[in-house]
Amino acid sequence: MEFGVATFVTDEGIAPSRLGEALEERGFASLFVAEHTHITVERQSQWPEEDELPPKYYRTLDPFVTLTAAAVVTERLLLGTGILLLVERDPITSAKEIASLDHVSGGRAVVGIGAGWNLEEMRNHGTDPKTRMALLRERVQAMKEIWTKDQAEYHGTFVNFDPIFCWPKPVQRPHPPIVVGGNGPKALDRTLEYGDGWMPTYGLGPEEIARRTAELERRAVETGRGRVPVSVYAVPGEREVVARLADAGVDRVLFDLPTLPAEETCRTLDELAAVARSFTA
Repeated sequence: MEFGVATFVTDEGIAPSRLGEALEERGFASLFVAEHTHITVERQSQWPEEDELPPKYYRTLDPFVTLTAAAVVTERLLLGTGILLLVERDPITSAKEIASLDHVSGGRAVVGIGAGWNLEEMRNHGTDPKTRMALLRERVQAMKEIWTKDQAEYHGTFVNFDPIFCWPKPVQRPHPPIVVGGNGPKALDRTLEYGDGWMPTYGLGPEEIARRTAELERRAVETGRGRVPVSVYAVPGEREVVARLADAGVDRVLFDLPTLPAEETCRTLDELAAVARSFTA
């Protein structure tokens, strides 16, 4: 089992370059960063966890700036989006940003994608919440075309462009892994259709994660895919929790790292690293 962290990198916490160094120094395998372009002043959508939205949601740095800063000071750390709100992003621009990150990092990009929960945020990007899952599918498919073809084109309901040139191409072939985020009932369907892995949040619960991991493995074998990796997002730093996820067959644990200044972040990482070492020693 591999260990990384999931976090919100903001202007009030540890700098992304220092975070990348601290993670690699402690033997963590991956960094996954959250994204929100903005939060509307008048909020209507219910945040899935509590009533009050934490300040970190208002202050996230752009994920590709963050991950590039971490990339240039590390050698092995995987650099993931968790999650990239692709329903709020142009697919051509996103394909170039992801390929550029993969290029400058030497093939270490991981693309965690999802549609998100904040309906007001996506509406401000011109996205109809009712069709966001179909839009997500087309944008993923369009990016794959761009990454894998010198002259790429895509013609769908929501994404439509004639042949284009777009470089760089990703270092990883055919492209960086697409990890589908989500706890919903159709998350496994989306994973099997256009994903290379599934990323539920720990809030789904260890029992349900175990049940769906087994279902995903069974369905992947039935369709000739082979095993599809499972990453669990925002895992508490407790040995008992990690043990349950190990029993569930999870491949990657992403500890929930609070957004804190550098010194406090490093202390927290020391604690999380001790938990991880108890499973890897």
